[in-house]
Amino acid sequence: MHCLPRRSLAALALCALALPALAQGPITLIVGWPAGGPSDNVARLAATRMSEALGQPITIDNRAGAGGNLGSDAAARARPDGNTIMLATVASHGLNSALYARLNHDPLKDFAPIGMITTSPSVLLVPVASPLRSVNDLLEAARARPGQLNYGSGGVGSSQHLAGASFKQLTGVDVTHIPYKGTAPAMTDLMAGRVDFVLTTGAIPFIRSGKLRALAVASRQRLPALPDVPTFEEAGVKGFYTDSWYGLVAPAGTPRAALERLNGALATALRNPEVQKQFIDQGSLPVKPMGVDAFWRFVREQMPVAAEQVRVSGARAE
Repeated sequence: MHCLPRRSLAALALCALALPALAQGPITLIVGWPAGGPSDNVARLAATRMSEALGQPITIDNRAGAGGNLGSDAAARARPDGNTIMLATVASHGLNSALYARLNHDPLKDFAPIGMITTSPSVLLVPVASPLRSVNDLLEAARARPGQLNYGSGGVGSSQHLAGASFKQLTGVDVTHIPYKGTAPAMTDLMAGRVDFVLTTGAIPFIRSGKLRALAVASRQRLPALPDVPTFEEAGVKGFYTDSWYGLVAPAGTPRAALERLNGALATALRNPEVQKQFIDQGSLPVKPMGVDAFWRFVREQMPVAAEQVRVSGARAE
């Protein structure tokens, strides 16, 4: 029988105590957006399947407000033990750094990567009773009545706002932005005909229920969920693409073992054919599982692109 030095035994004992901490108790997934919105739907689908893979419950904690910053602040301050994670988006890790003069957290230094979930292009939506039946109809109406057509968004600096601003800049039309406190009230007013159009993700249920009509999708290929809806490129608007991505991060300092374990559970979830189908049905584009480091490279590389989108829009938030 071989004996280990006391120092080695002590180290093994500490490791034995530390390992269960990565797998005990429920995991909290912080979502910086309201329940029922596109981000929340993505988070809940991922959480359900990851929970099955991990054998741990994952509970959603919606911390809506300030363009997702309230959720980011809470996640950045959380204990880095692997039991608190956050839904990362193009807003939390891209747009907000350029949109807000000051943040209470650093989107890179205060977080650690887990992995990519999915991406989702914007869809141009109008009320089902709208006379606008194509992108060309909308452009002609906007040019005939400058400033009179409007588009809704989930707030100043939201992905809907910036998509609309990019559309204005690219087409040269004069349309008025109406910011709401979240995507849900914007969609409610759109369905009621109080808003002319919205560019957003997560719209498939509204389209299938007959409450809204889709005119175009801002992607390089048609969405599998909307095979009859043209891309903006096909509709005559060249170069208009949006990419709302969703991923998972943890507080900085979370052990690498915990990050890898969560990444593995996410990869298992993403490989599930049923999960892929559900994402497609939501209007998303399933992605291949991405490693921890590859995901963080993606986040770093897309941040300047997001910042440029904010600069072009001219949007600022307090």
